[in-house]
Amino acid sequence: MSVPYWRLSGFYFFYFATLGGFLPYWSLYLKDSGFNADQIGELSALLVGTKIIAPNLWGWVADYTGKSLRIIRIASLFAVVIFAGFLVDRDYLWFAWFTIGFSFFWNAALPQFEAVTLFHLKSEPHRYSQIRLWGSVGFIATVLGIGWLLEKQSISMLPAIITVLLALIWIVTLMTPDAHASDRETEPVGLMQILKKPEVLAFLIVYLLLQIAHGPYYVFYSIYLKQYHYSTTITGILWALGVCAEIVLFIYMRRLLKRYSLRHILLFSIVLAVVRWLMIAWCANHLWLLIFAQLLHAATFGSAHAAAIHLVHLYFGRQHQGKGQALYSSLSYGVGGMTGSLYSGYYWESMGPAFVYSMAAVACGFAFVIAYLWIGFENTQHQSL
Repeated sequence: MSVPYWRLSGFYFFYFATLGGFLPYWSLYLKDSGFNADQIGELSALLVGTKIIAPNLWGWVADYTGKSLRIIRIASLFAVVIFAGFLVDRDYLWFAWFTIGFSFFWNAALPQFEAVTLFHLKSEPHRYSQIRLWGSVGFIATVLGIGWLLEKQSISMLPAIITVLLALIWIVTLMTPDAHASDRETEPVGLMQILKKPEVLAFLIVYLLLQIAHGPYYVFYSIYLKQYHYSTTITGILWALGVCAEIVLFIYMRRLLKRYSLRHILLFSIVLAVVRWLMIAWCANHLWLLIFAQLLHAATFGSAHAAAIHLVHLYFGRQHQGKGQALYSSLSYGVGGMTGSLYSGYYWESMGPAFVYSMAAVACGFAFVIAYLWIGFENTQHQSL
């Protein structure tokens, strides 16, 4: 196998293992540190807000220099060093500045590694899901392990655990070989020409709305479950269950891509997202319905994300792949994630969780309308395989 499968998979494993320690439990750690809902929302917004600038800056540098992997290694190293600052103090301003510094480098790594992975895969982008699924495995490993550990130990040890995981990401990047776009694929198409296409603009808006909807899930889902007296073990299992469903989706994604167009996959994913957020909003006191809602993560994130990676690969080509991945990340996870974090933080206590998650469903409704009217993927279905 010419593709360095296990080294590429290793990066995704440890990157999302870190996320598995971060997403479900960081808001609980912030609450334990004495921060209120507004402050938790603001700190979470800062964490994702740097995605508006950082991925685009690093993506431009990567495409201009052709040194994507070197940038990933530098960003991963600085992410470790800066995150270690959370071990020192729990002051709000201290947390805010270190959140900005850490996330500026942390948010630079993944979009560029997506580009490196696709460069390695060359004419076989359908194999992306087979590599990316190991990120989901890493997420499950830590979300269950840390959930079990926090039943027995203080949550104050969470920053130390995440620091170790970040260090492992950096080590894996040192072992991963670089890859570049093929010299024969130097399309003269300018980036602005691509961005002016209505379908590309619609694509970016749709994924921005989908991440606005995910904001309250990433920030407050664990706190929400605690309000209903679910243990941290149950909380970890629910998070892991969603990612298990995602893994199954990634395993069968190649077959789905052969059978269905990206348009149909995306539209179906958005419909299920509306159902999921409404179930979380109004059925949290029924564990079996929460379990079903978590299984829908296979669609709301898994198939939607896989479709997005293929679309960026198609829309931006190899010449602009780094910038394309960065733009997708910055607008969806950056602007969308920051907006979702802020609105959920500000309305969590005043309007209540049901309202916040219902608004997430409304955002997905708008995303469906835009995708249905403007995104027609049928002509690109077979090019993506």
